Amino acid sequence: MGCDFTNSRARMSCHSSCMMGLCNDLYVWAVSKNHVYFTVFGIHIVHFTMWKEGSFPRAGIIQRDETPMEEEVAGRCQGCFSLADVMYFSKKGCEAVAEDEVTRRFSSEELLSWNLLSRTNANLHHGSWKLAAVWVTGILIRYCLLLPFRVFIACVTPQNWKCIYGFISFRVKGWLSNQVQMICATLGIRCLSGLVHFHNRENKPQRGGICVANHTTPLDVLILASDGCYSLVGQVHGGLMGLIQKSCMQTSQHVLFERSEMKDRHLVRKKIREHIADKAKLPILIFPEGTCINNTSVMMFKKGSFEVGGTIHPVAIKYDPRFGDAFWNSTKHSIMTYGFNVLTSWAIVCNVWYLPPMVKEEEEDAVHFADRVKAVIAAQAGMSMLPWDGGLKRKKVKESFKEEQQKKYCQIVLENGSVGNGNVC
Repeated sequence: MGCDFTNSRARMSCHSSCMMGLCNDLYVWAVSKNHVYFTVFGIHIVHFTMWKEGSFPRAGIIQRDETPMEEEVAGRCQGCFSLADVMYFSKKGCEAVAEDEVTRRFSSEELLSWNLLSRTNANLHHGSWKLAAVWVTGILIRYCLLLPFRVFIACVTPQNWKCIYGFISFRVKGWLSNQVQMICATLGIRCLSGLVHFHNRENKPQRGGICVANHTTPLDVLILASDGCYSLVGQVHGGLMGLIQKSCMQTSQHVLFERSEMKDRHLVRKKIREHIADKAKLPILIFPEGTCINNTSVMMFKKGSFEVGGTIHPVAIKYDPRFGDAFWNSTKHSIMTYGFNVLTSWAIVCNVWYLPPMVKEEEEDAVHFADRVKAVIAAQAGMSMLPWDGGLKRKKVKESFKEEQQKKYCQIVLENGSVGNGNVC
């Protein structure tokens, strides 16, 4: 059986006890003939499963039926109540228990091929001694060569910044502070072996504007700061993150708040209005999701930053997980553990797109404006859009969400007046 590796209309799932996905990672050339492949590692018998175009199963535990409730329930009995409707809700409940579309956004993205990091898949390096040898070699390179160099650069960079800033006259501190911040941010990215591609720089956020971006990691700030200076709006943190925030407050005007305090929200909204009214001030950087998502989707944008007016500059950030997982799972890892994982990764590869500025249209409320901006960012980064609040990472689902589904079902039943007429299917 022959198989064309260049055919983009077929997807293959390769199962081999000897290869274990190594061909995908090392780009080994092979010739197929009757299921026998001659490679640099020897002769391997490989079994292929051919998938037709559009039928390749997506990553996940279960295969979902994405039919909306309006179509499935209303189409069953022309809108009247049916006991079979119970099965629809039972099925959706079982799907949510097995694998819901929200919870998995708060854990690391699943890779189709192993990137030789044990934190991605701790079992693959036991597949064969050849693959294990490559894995051990990678450990020696990352921990004995890359890690010491990266730690040295990470420690030296902030010290140099403090020394330079301390001997500068006040009149030039403002201008030089911005330049040194960009240089230090660039050095910080380099110490992670970071490779960032910036696209459409003509759309970079301007002074007096608001920059909004999807949020995956604290490195988002470092990456954007390497190409421009911003005033950051964010949550107050403690520990190491709090120390970093205090250091940043000494050189720039940032707005920090406690999300649980309602009075802080009103104060932040007022400060943002005052900030964007002054066209001489740096653009404000906001992550409307409010928490880190694993870079596979964009979740609900909080409407607060879209109520103050002004020009919105959307920015889409997309990381390549093959070289290292940039996502910070703050519920599982501390900032120290996350920093160690990043420093021992292969690299941080990222694409940043500056999108055209957007303004709120007449008679458009803040919620619809936020959704429109979110759609533009998700489309550019190739990520899915989810209406759910990222705060579900730490909070329970609100009762209003359940009531909304109940109202939607009642609306379907009432459209035919089936309840009032006593119709039961």
